[in-house]
Amino acid sequence: MKRVAVALFLGAANSWAQCVMCYRTAAAQNSARAHLLNMGIVLLGLPPFCILGGFLVLAWRRNRTFT
Repeated sequence: MKRVAVALFLGAANSWAQCVMCYRTAAAQNSARAHLLNMGIVLLGLPPFCILGGFLVLAWRRNRTFT
């Protein structure tokens, strides 16, 4: 359980990372538009992480039934 908490914490710390092009675009805009750009990046990254989480839960459940 501690490993899961640490993994979630480290994953959340990296969720606000941006590529250089996005960072420079956000820096050139005012703070409200930069915040919207950051939220758009997070929203575009959310579905792949949910799909990955679904696969991990499925694998964990299947592994638990066979052992």
